[in-house]
Amino acid sequence: MSRPDTFLPPPGARAYSLRTSRGAFAVVDAPVVAGVEPRGVALLLPGFTGSKEDFNPLHVPLAERGYRTVAVDGRGQYETDGPETDEAAYAQQELARDVLAQADALGQPVHLLGHSLGGQISRAAVLTDHAPFLSLTLMSSGPAQISTSQQERVKLLRDALAVMSMAEVWDAMRAMETPEDTEAPALDGGLDARDDLRRRWLGTRPAQLIATGRQLCTEPDRVAELAAVPLPFHVLSGVLDDTWPVPLLDDMAVRLGARRTVVDGAQHSPNTDRPLATARALADFWDDAG
Repeated sequence: MSRPDTFLPPPGARAYSLRTSRGAFAVVDAPVVAGVEPRGVALLLPGFTGSKEDFNPLHVPLAERGYRTVAVDGRGQYETDGPETDEAAYAQQELARDVLAQADALGQPVHLLGHSLGGQISRAAVLTDHAPFLSLTLMSSGPAQISTSQQERVKLLRDALAVMSMAEVWDAMRAMETPEDTEAPALDGGLDARDDLRRRWLGTRPAQLIATGRQLCTEPDRVAELAAVPLPFHVLSGVLDDTWPVPLLDDMAVRLGARRTVVDGAQHSPNTDRPLATARALADFWDDAG
């Protein structure tokens, strides 16, 4: 999972519920910095076990480049409501329709970015209707199912959720962490970031994790279908990725005719590993795609 340093919205940003035709979605909405010419709006979708807070480090540098950024909790993620046990509510096409409704609620064509699982949901939304979007960025999100090692981890999680509560699973995951994983940065005000990570975990619906975890393990390759869509594409990743091998992402970018960015010093979460370099690459692409 991405581990943001803080769950507090950055300066100037506002957390609220975005009302759409498919219900309300919790968002962090960061406007363009005063005095900077507005250049567009970006809708940001988090990954598996993630949330809108994963994009907190990107809001300010992108606002300084003229981009309003709206990061969203998907259905059943953290602070957005969703069924506890109805997995059908989290079918990929349902989540794609949610994205289309979010874009419509923002009232103008948007640049769409999806991280990891969010990239696959973004792809499904674009394939359903590309009209609401100016571009698509797939960040650390590959062409098809996740790597074998990650499939095994997702299966372990699905099996655990079948017999344990979310709190019990969290405790079990903590017990399996390495010392490096256990170290968490302090939040503003001296609070422990792990408290917020735990609260996010407990807020996410089990059915959402089970359904989307299955999607990650079975997703087909739809790159050729996506390449036929008349949008600018951007494939962005770190230099290392254990969810989709980087050479696989390189090949996907070629097949899409996409801009390719590899962020030095980053792994599966460039948004939190190297936010300034990631924001610069995103804004450069959106400037050209505008």
